[in-house]
Amino acid sequence: MTTDSNDHERRWKRGYRSGASGAVYGMGLLGAWFYYLSTATSFMAGALGIIKGIFWPAVFVFEVFNFLSL
Repeated sequence: MTTDSNDHERRWKRGYRSGASGAVYGMGLLGAWFYYLSTATSFMAGALGIIKGIFWPAVFVFEVFNFLSL
């Protein structure tokens, strides 16, 4: 019993958290892929859409910071 609690404490101190943020990112990723792939007119546009789907959060944060002049 103490082994499980020690393991849990170690993971928590390392930054182990619940998967809620991963679920939100995953839903955004799937939504972006759905959008980009459904609007793609060629194979290359679809391949670019997959890449855009992976990197859209970074681009979004960059654009927000530019808008806020940070």
